[in-house]
Amino acid sequence: MKKMKSIFVVSLSVFLFSCLGFSKNDKKDSYATTKTILQTKDTKVAYFASGCFWCVEAIFESVKGVEEAVSGYAGGHTKNPTYESSNTGKTGHAETVAVYYNPKEVSFKTLVTVYYGSHNPTTVNGQHPDYGSQYRSIAFYANDAEKQIIEAMIAKLNKEVYNGKVATEVKKIDTFYKAEDYHQDFEKLNSNHPYIRSVSIPRLNRFKKKFPELLKENH
Repeated sequence: MKKMKSIFVVSLSVFLFSCLGFSKNDKKDSYATTKTILQTKDTKVAYFASGCFWCVEAIFESVKGVEEAVSGYAGGHTKNPTYESSNTGKTGHAETVAVYYNPKEVSFKTLVTVYYGSHNPTTVNGQHPDYGSQYRSIAFYANDAEKQIIEAMIAKLNKEVYNGKVATEVKKIDTFYKAEDYHQDFEKLNSNHPYIRSVSIPRLNRFKKKFPELLKENH
């Protein structure tokens, strides 16, 4: 009985401190996000997947020149994925963040630097404590110029840092599906959530310490 109780406690801890520990019943499940995106002719969009989108969204929103970051799904084969379907790992999609930025203030190359400087790209199908293909590392590109920037960064990291072990998938962006409304700005709106306290905020703080020169004034 004591052994069974220990297994239950460990399992519960893993669930609570993972991105999956948030139930759709905690907030209304709304696929059509109300998050407003004011895109102008001077705004471009970049797409990155590197684990739980709650973490990734908060990191990119702290960067100077980034106007908005939106959580969603991309890289898969299923139309109109939901949080529940994505978490089965069968849709092919990964939790992805669309980064709306002003290229006059921050370059795509810098965003790629932010991307690789804020997660472990050698982990296959996951970022601790979240594992599964829906949490895999994907750097999306919209054109050949962006693809070359990503591939050059991977080559540099493989040679100088990771000894050829970068596992990031490099993929052309097809369709980006916005996530349900309750996922948008999740870290900002749910600062007391166990996962946010134990995983998301520490990850953001590590990034801030590493790249203070890239941060907005209010961060």
